[in-house]
Amino acid sequence: MPKYMTKQRRILIEYLSLHTDESMSANQIAEALSDKISKSAVYRNLADMELEGKLRRVAETKSREAVYQYADSEKCHECLHLSCKKCGKTYHMGMNTADSLVESVSKKESFVIDKERTVLYGICKECLEK
Repeated sequence: MPKYMTKQRRILIEYLSLHTDESMSANQIAEALSDKISKSAVYRNLADMELEGKLRRVAETKSREAVYQYADSEKCHECLHLSCKKCGKTYHMGMNTADSLVESVSKKESFVIDKERTVLYGICKECLEK
Protein backbone atom coordinates (compact mmCIF):
# COMPACT_ATOMS: atom_id res chain seq x y z
CA MET A 1 0.00 0.00 0.00
CA PRO A 2 1.55 3.34 -1.03
CA LYS A 3 2.40 5.73 1.72
CA TYR A 4 1.10 9.24 2.05
CA MET A 5 2.68 11.54 -0.56
CA THR A 6 4.84 13.87 1.51
CA LYS A 7 6.76 16.77 -0.02
CA GLN A 8 10.03 14.84 0.46
CA ARG A 9 8.62 11.72 -1.19
CA ARG A 10 7.31 13.76 -4.12
CA ILE A 11 10.74 15.37 -4.63
CA LEU A 12 12.42 11.96 -4.50
CA ILE A 13 9.98 10.44 -7.01
CA GLU A 14 10.41 13.43 -9.35
CA TYR A 15 14.18 13.04 -9.19
CA LEU A 16 14.10 9.28 -9.76
CA SER A 17 11.63 9.59 -12.65
CA LEU A 18 14.11 11.90 -14.40
CA HIS A 19 16.84 9.24 -14.01
CA THR A 20 15.07 6.03 -15.03
CA ASP A 21 18.04 4.92 -17.11
CA GLU A 22 20.43 5.07 -14.15
CA SER A 23 21.14 2.85 -11.19
CA MET A 24 22.21 4.90 -8.19
CA SER A 25 23.17 4.15 -4.61
CA ALA A 26 21.14 5.58 -1.77
CA ASN A 27 24.12 7.75 -0.91
CA GLN A 28 24.33 9.16 -4.46
CA ILE A 29 20.62 9.98 -4.38
CA ALA A 30 20.90 11.57 -0.93
CA GLU A 31 23.86 13.70 -2.10
CA ALA A 32 22.00 14.85 -5.21
CA LEU A 33 19.01 15.89 -3.10
CA SER A 34 20.90 17.09 -0.01
CA ASP A 35 19.58 20.64 -0.34
CA LYS A 36 15.96 19.41 -0.49
CA ILE A 37 15.62 16.18 1.53
CA SER A 38 17.34 14.81 4.62
CA LYS A 39 19.50 11.72 4.17
CA SER A 40 17.32 9.72 6.57
CA ALA A 41 14.20 10.61 4.56
CA VAL A 42 15.88 9.38 1.37
CA TYR A 43 16.81 6.04 2.97
CA ARG A 44 13.37 5.62 4.57
CA ASN A 45 11.51 6.42 1.35
CA LEU A 46 13.76 4.17 -0.75
CA ALA A 47 13.02 1.26 1.59
CA ASP A 48 9.28 1.94 1.41
CA MET A 49 9.32 2.35 -2.37
CA GLU A 50 11.20 -0.92 -2.79
CA LEU A 51 8.54 -2.74 -0.74
CA GLU A 52 5.86 -1.12 -2.92
CA GLY A 53 7.59 -2.37 -6.09
CA LYS A 54 8.42 1.14 -7.32
CA LEU A 55 12.18 0.56 -7.16
CA ARG A 56 14.46 -2.19 -8.34
CA ARG A 57 17.28 -2.86 -5.85
CA VAL A 58 20.42 -4.65 -7.04
CA ALA A 59 23.58 -5.45 -5.09
CA GLU A 60 26.64 -4.22 -6.93
CA THR A 61 29.14 -6.93 -7.79
CA LYS A 62 32.21 -4.78 -7.06
CA SER A 63 31.06 -3.61 -3.65
CA ARG A 64 28.47 -4.42 -1.02
CA GLU A 65 26.52 -1.28 -1.81
CA ALA A 66 23.09 -1.67 -3.35
CA VAL A 67 21.92 0.47 -6.22
CA TYR A 68 18.36 1.47 -7.00
CA GLN A 69 16.53 2.10 -10.21
CA TYR A 70 13.10 3.68 -10.47
CA ALA A 71 10.80 1.08 -11.99
CA ASP A 72 7.38 2.64 -11.57
CA SER A 73 7.33 4.50 -14.86
CA GLU A 74 5.04 3.09 -17.55
CA LYS A 75 7.95 2.28 -19.84
CA CYS A 76 9.57 0.01 -17.22
CA HIS A 77 6.67 -2.39 -16.83
CA GLU A 78 6.98 -5.55 -18.89
CA CYS A 79 10.50 -4.59 -20.01
CA LEU A 80 13.74 -6.45 -19.71
CA HIS A 81 16.60 -4.21 -18.69
CA LEU A 82 20.21 -4.16 -19.86
CA SER A 83 22.77 -2.73 -17.44
CA CYS A 84 26.29 -1.72 -18.46
CA LYS A 85 28.95 -2.96 -16.05
CA LYS A 86 31.31 -0.14 -17.07
CA CYS A 87 29.22 3.04 -17.05
CA GLY A 88 26.29 1.82 -14.96
CA LYS A 89 23.65 3.02 -17.39
CA THR A 90 20.51 0.89 -17.70
CA TYR A 91 18.57 0.47 -20.94
CA HIS A 92 15.25 -1.03 -21.93
CA MET A 93 15.67 -4.01 -24.22
CA GLY A 94 13.64 -3.70 -27.42
CA MET A 95 10.22 -5.32 -27.02
CA ASN A 96 10.62 -7.69 -29.98
CA THR A 97 14.01 -8.87 -28.73
CA ALA A 98 12.75 -9.22 -25.16
CA ASP A 99 9.65 -11.12 -26.25
CA SER A 100 11.76 -13.50 -28.38
CA LEU A 101 14.15 -14.14 -25.49
CA VAL A 102 11.35 -14.71 -22.97
CA GLU A 103 9.51 -17.01 -25.37
CA SER A 104 12.67 -18.98 -26.18
CA VAL A 105 13.58 -19.49 -22.51
CA SER A 106 10.00 -20.47 -21.72
CA LYS A 107 9.91 -23.10 -24.49
CA LYS A 108 13.43 -24.49 -24.17
CA GLU A 109 13.89 -24.31 -20.41
CA SER A 110 10.28 -24.47 -19.15
CA PHE A 111 11.01 -21.31 -17.18
CA VAL A 112 9.01 -18.07 -17.16
CA ILE A 113 11.10 -14.92 -16.85
CA ASP A 114 9.81 -12.11 -14.61
CA LYS A 115 10.42 -9.18 -16.95
CA GLU A 116 9.97 -6.48 -14.32
CA ARG A 117 12.68 -7.95 -12.10
CA THR A 118 15.18 -9.12 -14.71
CA VAL A 119 18.37 -7.21 -15.44
CA LEU A 120 20.95 -8.51 -17.90
CA TYR A 121 24.51 -7.30 -17.35
CA GLY A 122 27.07 -6.64 -20.04
CA ILE A 123 28.87 -3.79 -21.82
CA CYS A 124 26.91 -1.14 -23.74
CA LYS A 125 27.74 -0.02 -27.29
CA GLU A 126 29.23 3.32 -26.15
CA CYS A 127 31.61 1.62 -23.70
CA LEU A 128 32.61 -1.01 -26.28
CA GLU A 129 33.55 1.74 -28.72
CA LYS A 130 35.78 3.56 -26.20
